Amino acid sequence: MIHQISAEHLTIEQVGEIIYNNYKIELSEDAKQRIKRCRNYLDKKIARNGEPIYGVTTGFGSLCNVSIGKDHLSQLQINLIKSHACGVGERVPNDIVKIMLLLKIQSLSYGYSGCKLDTVMRLVSFFNNDIYPVVYKQGSLGASGDLVPLAHLCLPLVGLGEVEYQGKVIAGAEMLRRKRWKPIVLASKEGLALLNGTQNMSAFAVWSLLQAQRLSDWADKIAAMSLDAYDGRIEPFTEAVHLVRPHNGQLETAARMKEMLEGSQLIVNSKAHVQDPYSFRCVPQVHGAVKDTLRYVKSVIDIEINSATDNPTVCPDEDIIVSAGNFHGEPIALPIDFLSIAMSELANISERRIYRLVSGTRGLPSFLVANPGVNSGFMITQYTAASCVSLNKSLAMPSSVDSIPSCQDQEDHVSMGANAAIKLYKVILNTERVLAIELFNAAQALDFRLPLKSSPKIMEIHDEYRKMVPFILNDELMYPYIERSIQFLRK
Repeated sequence: MIHQISAEHLTIEQVGEIIYNNYKIELSEDAKQRIKRCRNYLDKKIARNGEPIYGVTTGFGSLCNVSIGKDHLSQLQINLIKSHACGVGERVPNDIVKIMLLLKIQSLSYGYSGCKLDTVMRLVSFFNNDIYPVVYKQGSLGASGDLVPLAHLCLPLVGLGEVEYQGKVIAGAEMLRRKRWKPIVLASKEGLALLNGTQNMSAFAVWSLLQAQRLSDWADKIAAMSLDAYDGRIEPFTEAVHLVRPHNGQLETAARMKEMLEGSQLIVNSKAHVQDPYSFRCVPQVHGAVKDTLRYVKSVIDIEINSATDNPTVCPDEDIIVSAGNFHGEPIALPIDFLSIAMSELANISERRIYRLVSGTRGLPSFLVANPGVNSGFMITQYTAASCVSLNKSLAMPSSVDSIPSCQDQEDHVSMGANAAIKLYKVILNTERVLAIELFNAAQALDFRLPLKSSPKIMEIHDEYRKMVPFILNDELMYPYIERSIQFLRK
């Protein structure tokens, strides 16, 4: 399957489809013409313009007033990539690196960046041949673009850095030799076009949104199973209640809970208790707020991945080259932090439901074990969930409220959006773990309600889950079942 890179709107769902269904990509004829037209315009502008053009005929950052001779313009670009490749820490996962490549190609294809066509085509070849440049998580301030990670992404274009290819990490030069490709000879402005931009932050954000949407969907299903297993009440999901406070996510979640529980033998039982704890009763208000946050964050990232975010911006139609600030990550740093907070809350309320399920109330055995004392049952699963939730609370502290000046104070306000994105990645993984543990507990608790059964939809999930994770009669090694539960959520 082939996706054509063009000026057509690229959706977050399309990115997921392309990445996870192994699409190849190609530049449309229109994209090729845009790239060539912009490059031709830039070359002519340099030839006839005696005034310095930032990042094209000058140095970078606080060196913007240092003019560079024509004989050194290409070396300037290579030196930029070399000097900016200062990444540290863990590697960025390959699927996120591939999203970075796709988003960088998309951004350059609009024809406002001044890249040569052969440079963009080589990035396309990296994507189509599953060549993953080795990129490190730490180093970007999320302001002059994602300079450090994008430098690592682009080093292999000129035969530097490292890539993962066919399951092994090899030198960029060795990859070029194996593919019989020549190193790209960078022209003026190209290094800056490659390194400026928000594609690292955006790639993490796109990955996180794809996972967050999946986990939000699962959270409703798992909460419905937990509610029924805990002998909860259906009344808090009555539509009339939510119409008087009509937040979209709240209405949607309440309707979803009623739909999931329709036909349950448990939910229609008479109840001895008048109310449920908030972690059950307020699912529409909490899960719904997460849905509304997801919609907002998605709308912002959707704009970002369909934008040119390097600097200076080359506008052939207007006959201008403007040094401005489209690389600044603030527009997405704030929403990325917001999504971390929302997903942290999704895990937070999930852990509270786990606690209730193991608490030995409402006719369920303590720690969901049939033979207590000699068996600890599900006691420690709640500890693990609590550990993940506590860490999430620390990770949800916004990065975007911080700024440390850099580049001799030329870059005196930065977004720290890349740090926000790294933390969001960790929050997503922790939230997935907590929801998996809740499912592990909810399925166990539901089995203690037999012969009464939950709704057909809940039982279908339960029965599929039981193909991977059994009912726990006596103490067993639990961590493999938690991992299987995580994999079940990813199926």
